[in-house]
Amino acid sequence: MPIAILDPFSGISGDMTLGALVAVGLDPDWLRELPRRLGLDGVAVRVQDVRRGEIACKKVDFNIPPQPHGRHIREIRALVAAAALPEHVLRAADAAFTAIATAEGEIHGVPPEAVHLHEVGAIDAILDVVGAVWGFAELGVDQVFCGPVSLGDGFVTAAHGVLPVPAPATLRLLEGHPVRPGPEGAGELVTPTGAALVRVLSAGPPPAQYVPVRSGFGAGTRDPRGRANALRLVLATAQRVFDDGQAPDMEEIVLLAADLDDMTPEYLALAADALRRAGALDVVLIPTAMKKGRPGTRLEVLARPASAAALEEAIFAETATLGVRSTTAQRRVLPREARTVQVLGHAVRVKIAHRPDGVRHAKPEFEDVRRVAEATGRPARDIFLIAARAAEHL
Repeated sequence: MPIAILDPFSGISGDMTLGALVAVGLDPDWLRELPRRLGLDGVAVRVQDVRRGEIACKKVDFNIPPQPHGRHIREIRALVAAAALPEHVLRAADAAFTAIATAEGEIHGVPPEAVHLHEVGAIDAILDVVGAVWGFAELGVDQVFCGPVSLGDGFVTAAHGVLPVPAPATLRLLEGHPVRPGPEGAGELVTPTGAALVRVLSAGPPPAQYVPVRSGFGAGTRDPRGRANALRLVLATAQRVFDDGQAPDMEEIVLLAADLDDMTPEYLALAADALRRAGALDVVLIPTAMKKGRPGTRLEVLARPASAAALEEAIFAETATLGVRSTTAQRRVLPREARTVQVLGHAVRVKIAHRPDGVRHAKPEFEDVRRVAEATGRPARDIFLIAARAAEHL
């Protein structure tokens, strides 16, 4: 299964990401159908071949009828939740919008729910986020990595007045990720949408070694003289073998933990769901004993380094804890790939893990199993076993 590497040498935005996805193989017709899937009538998608700095790029634009100027996070969530999106796409898209609303709220000193997202609440930004998250999944990408982000320079005029580049909320979204200023005279190179995609999708810097399979460029709107205003995207395979002399597949993570003895199970479960939506790699609740013998629960959250600060804030917002412990750790991850099998005429995604001893372990995706079980009237266990057997022959 390929990995994807974002090379934002000239910044990153939502439309640049969509163009880069098309350049490396995303079906333009699939992208043209995206507004219909989201219930957005009258929106057309235009995909063009353009040049930026003499580099051939794909450019994606939306023709949009008059719309409200921005939306609140609850309105965006309602719009996206009403569409028939895969669960993992819905979670990642919600995490991106939540990250933007949280960053804007922190900058302006208001709760995320009170933030009126001007540019990001527009239809084109919503299509950018959902299309990018879903597009990587359509290409079968397992992990996304991102190199240093060029920020640009100068000032930009936004809904809140003239702001320095990068805009305050944009820089907040990029906390924990390598960035670099300039190039000189470039202006704004990173949009809040682009920064949110980096925050939600990136697993960190690119691996030390990888094998490029395909690369392409997504064009930005501006075409400055002497510089390619484009985002490069590389599809690659990582070199991941364990005990034959090559480096194991290791990654750095942050473990966030808090002990709670004053929240009921229902509200702990809600908090765990909110943290998953905010981008946590995993959330577990562990029974424990507190001081004076009180029963309690330990909340443990696995986070990528770039997301740790935001998830720490989310723990304080979603729980009654007075403190969060943070530990940096290494975890060894089995190479895995996502494949699709047919079960009773329906598509089911299967995650296949490759163990160090060469044995493959296949696990059908629960949401797909449930969907096919409901559509066919067969027990979910039957669908699971059929899909797992089909994966043995891939």
